[in-house]
Amino acid sequence: MRPRRARPLHAGSDVARTETERMSQAIDAAWTARRVVSPRPWVGAVIVPADEPDHDGFIGATQGRRGAHAEVVALARAGERARGATVYTTLEPCSHVGHTGPCADALVAAGVARVVVALVDPDEKVAGQGIAQLQAAGITVDVGQGADAVTTQLAPYLHHRRTGRPLVVLKLAATLDGRTAAPDGTSQWITGPEARADTHRLRADSDAVLVGAGTVRADNPALTVRLPDDELPPGFEQPRRVVLGAVPDGAAVCPALELDGPLDKVLDDLGRRGVLQLLVEGGARVAHGFHAADLVDRYVIYLAPALFGGDDAAGLFVGPGAPTIGDLWRGAITAVTLLGDDVRIDLTSGA
Repeated sequence: MRPRRARPLHAGSDVARTETERMSQAIDAAWTARRVVSPRPWVGAVIVPADEPDHDGFIGATQGRRGAHAEVVALARAGERARGATVYTTLEPCSHVGHTGPCADALVAAGVARVVVALVDPDEKVAGQGIAQLQAAGITVDVGQGADAVTTQLAPYLHHRRTGRPLVVLKLAATLDGRTAAPDGTSQWITGPEARADTHRLRADSDAVLVGAGTVRADNPALTVRLPDDELPPGFEQPRRVVLGAVPDGAAVCPALELDGPLDKVLDDLGRRGVLQLLVEGGARVAHGFHAADLVDRYVIYLAPALFGGDDAAGLFVGPGAPTIGDLWRGAITAVTLLGDDVRIDLTSGA
């Protein structure tokens, strides 16, 4: 049985605002789980009692890498008030046994009347089966409310489940004339502290950070997340550190996973290891390799208000580029953010 799409709601009606606000609550709850549940999806759920539609809602989020799912957390908080209630959840309730029991079973047992789902789960273990189970039990299911926002929120998970590979984020930092290092090789602190802190947030949102062995030898980076405690939730684990090539003894990046071979095979390997988002931090040859092979899903480029003013400083990429203007790679800018004196540009393929 195909799930029903979300029922049309008049944009100016109280119902439209309520549906939107309820799913927004669930989305906000899911963000609290973002950095502690991967490779599981970060999901939020809200239960609204039938007899009190203005209730603040019983809110749940996925609990760690083995704990209860968002719907089960919300059900536990709602207790008997879940009977006849409406449930808002950012991802289709599961119908299989994993680290926990099926959420669909729990919702049926609790006697909820309606479930509003933002997205169908593309995982082959779910893929509409949870929705079908709810409908078979007589529960009304509406799908699509908040779908765009949740698609963005769950992009790494959705990409991994559909391709078997991590979503690749290529981070680059340069002066306004596109240079990353002086002719003598010095390169530290092109960007300011706000941009550098933002890079640590990118790392915190990633399951693994990758650089080439040349970067390890030249810069000896630790590649760890260094953020204030209030930005790292309980249970946070440092992202896996990945190096293309051999890691020198005593390098700050240790312990690290050493990989080599074609980059597409590297991504297949990391996908099998449960890496949902991979942050590629360099250097210029590695950046060129991923870009030239069309393996980058999202570019994050930090630009500092500085100029080397010549053609002898190092550029963002090392390797052959587009031979003619007709072959120029073009993308779509999705966000521009001012970070102190620097600018962050988010870029995706225009396809």
